[in-house]
Amino acid sequence: MRGAHVSLTDTGAAEALPVPVAPDCPGSADTGTGALLWDNEETLDLRLPAEFTALRAALPGQAASPRDADPLDGIHTWGPTLTPGGTFELAPVRLDRDLPLIHEWMNDPVVAEFWELAGPQDRTERHLRAQLDGDGRSVPCLGMLDGTAMSYWEIYRADLDPLLARLYPARPHDTGIHLLIGDAAYRGRGLGSALLTAVAELVMERRRACTRVVAEPDMRNTPSVTAFRKAGFRRRAEVDLPGKRAALMIRDRVRQEPS
Repeated sequence: MRGAHVSLTDTGAAEALPVPVAPDCPGSADTGTGALLWDNEETLDLRLPAEFTALRAALPGQAASPRDADPLDGIHTWGPTLTPGGTFELAPVRLDRDLPLIHEWMNDPVVAEFWELAGPQDRTERHLRAQLDGDGRSVPCLGMLDGTAMSYWEIYRADLDPLLARLYPARPHDTGIHLLIGDAAYRGRGLGSALLTAVAELVMERRRACTRVVAEPDMRNTPSVTAFRKAGFRRRAEVDLPGKRAALMIRDRVRQEPS
């Protein structure tokens, strides 16, 4: 995974969400800040080490079940949700259909500053394939607003990530978000926090075992951190991830209003 980037360029002035949430795509967990931005394709081995899987299975509440075949409970079935900006839906990426558009977004300077995936199309393809050919714990999606593809998301199991789960007290089924708003026409309109709110609530609704949504925006990306905060996320720690110092941000099932 790359990290919680939100390259949004949204909240008021410029919401460069490290989707921007770094999307855009990342201490001790109950004390500080957060965001997840992993460097390049070399970091994207999305098959869990056998010893890590065995340790997780031994934890309370981690016994194998039929749902384990799909760690994210069928994102393709989650369906649309209403937001202040229109009807929004996560559509799992199809390489044959979506690669050119995502590659174009990754080469936008606003996005590239935090995602660091600018360059030839095969670089974007490797990043996507690492997830699509993995074990299902990270799913790349297009964000569709009123039927138009305008953002890129990665929904992932934070508790199953061998790196991130060591850096904070992960709970079973913690679910992470990376986001970037790729279409510049949708930036600067306040959509970042609205979409983050909608997706966090969608995760909670569709994944009943999940009690927290996690993000790790780059600490330098102030607009992204602000957008997460407005969406009900709280900074809990600062963590060092490949390529960045990140704010670990968590939204609990019961939302707390921004202070």
